[in-house]
Amino acid sequence: MFDPEVWALVPFHFWSVAVLWLGLLVGSFLNVCIYRMPRDESIVSPPSHCPHCGYSIPWYLNVPLITWLYLRGKCANCRAPISFRYFLVELLTGLLFLAAWLSFGAQSPALALVYCLILAGFVVATFIDFEHFIIPDEITLGGMAAGFVASFLVPGLHGVQNVPDALKQSFLGMAVGGGVIYAILRLGKLLFGKQKLALEPGTRILFTETVIKLPAGEMPYEEFFYRKSDTIFFEASHVEMIDRCYRNVSVRLSPELLRIGEDEFNPEQTPYMEVITDQITVPREAMGFGDVKFMAAIGAFLGWQATLFSLMVSSIIGAVVGVSFIAMGKREWSSRIPYGPYIALAAVIWMFWGYRWFAL
Repeated sequence: MFDPEVWALVPFHFWSVAVLWLGLLVGSFLNVCIYRMPRDESIVSPPSHCPHCGYSIPWYLNVPLITWLYLRGKCANCRAPISFRYFLVELLTGLLFLAAWLSFGAQSPALALVYCLILAGFVVATFIDFEHFIIPDEITLGGMAAGFVASFLVPGLHGVQNVPDALKQSFLGMAVGGGVIYAILRLGKLLFGKQKLALEPGTRILFTETVIKLPAGEMPYEEFFYRKSDTIFFEASHVEMIDRCYRNVSVRLSPELLRIGEDEFNPEQTPYMEVITDQITVPREAMGFGDVKFMAAIGAFLGWQATLFSLMVSSIIGAVVGVSFIAMGKREWSSRIPYGPYIALAAVIWMFWGYRWFAL
């Protein structure tokens, strides 16, 4: 089905237009994933609807790019604004799909389509990570499985012709990608295990069952608690729980124990806590565990060379971005950008150009 000679019976740029349109349609679906995945909502039900008024969007008002422009970025029913992100994701996905086809379609239609799948995953991971500082397991763990299956179906993904070698490269890519990042995470924990976050006086922080709601956004506990010994601590002027309150007290929170002053609680039985403080010390990792799984997924698709390349180039990109923000007087911005988008961008560079440099 993916024989290049069969595809060549139709003009190459007919497929270019088809792949571009496919990318726009996929981008529309990716917007659903970006909104719903971090909220643990189904990506298939209910159908597309306005998050403000619940208006179910009919098919003729769900045309990629055109609908957003026609409605001028507003809901057709309640006229609430629709984020420009929806337009951007559709356009970006379409252009990435087109770039993959133009670069690899003549060589191997199957390879080009697998690259489209990878790029779609990068788009979802990047936009979710920017907003929520997480990369969902559906992307990372699902990506590992999908990468292994894709390697079985398209051995050329790893530059080999037989399935056993492709599966070997996929497995090795997962091991190297996840292992190297895991080692960096452990080393970073050893060297830079704590971080003091200075807050505005009177800042309110909400501790729920799954996340900590900081002024900069929500952070899942897994981003802080990598070991049982990891601890968040701070001095609070006010602590409010469901059944009691404290004033001017020390608070220490670990995965197994919540200590407020002299009182101790089981964190799993404390679903809600709101505090007022101006500084909080949190465990710090060189990167989140989601990045470990993300790099393993990249390795499953692209091999171990891609993971090493992505690690090196993403660190350079991160350094350039950080220095640029500092030069613009926006030092605080440099610490608010998650690492996942850097990894994704570095992997895209590998896909289109980096593997050629590596072969030199």
